[in-house]
Amino acid sequence: MPKEDPYLGQGCTSPYSAGEVALRMCWAVVQSTLFRWSPRPWHGLRARLLRLFGADIPEPGRVVVFPSASIVFPQKLSLAPRSMIGPNVAIYNLAPVSLGRGANVSQNCHLCAGTHDHSRWSMPLVAKPIVVGENAWLGADVFVGPGVSIGELCVVGARSVVVKDLPARTVCAGNPCRVLKDRTPPSA
Repeated sequence: MPKEDPYLGQGCTSPYSAGEVALRMCWAVVQSTLFRWSPRPWHGLRARLLRLFGADIPEPGRVVVFPSASIVFPQKLSLAPRSMIGPNVAIYNLAPVSLGRGANVSQNCHLCAGTHDHSRWSMPLVAKPIVVGENAWLGADVFVGPGVSIGELCVVGARSVVVKDLPARTVCAGNPCRVLKDRTPPSA
């Protein structure tokens, strides 16, 4: 039998233990039922469900998590008070994802904390944390890649693709996302 040519994914193995897979499956059931079916204003219930599965949410009654949001690993999620995960947000948190106080992730955003090493045939997982700073605002449909930090009070324009860190107190947009101007603090 002739030797097979290499192919992407050859020899790939899961980086997760059986326990992690079982916990993820349990969470998937809860997320697709109790979490998803809960009435829209019941943000505290959803935050408590996330916390039950390991999320770091010190004040579940002071965060906003919409029922259509999708979180892969609750135990790798950290939400500070007054942070918000909007409708249809996908948090693919293969590494930790944290939202600072008042951080706002608008509808349809995708925070992706994992990729694969394409330089190797086995394409092993590469997971890097995402940090969204205090009072930062991600506009609709923003994509944030692995290892990105977004500074406090940063505004990221709709449909931007963020693959590098963004500095604090700036307005940024584009694909790839770049700084457009400084941001003045909001007024009362």
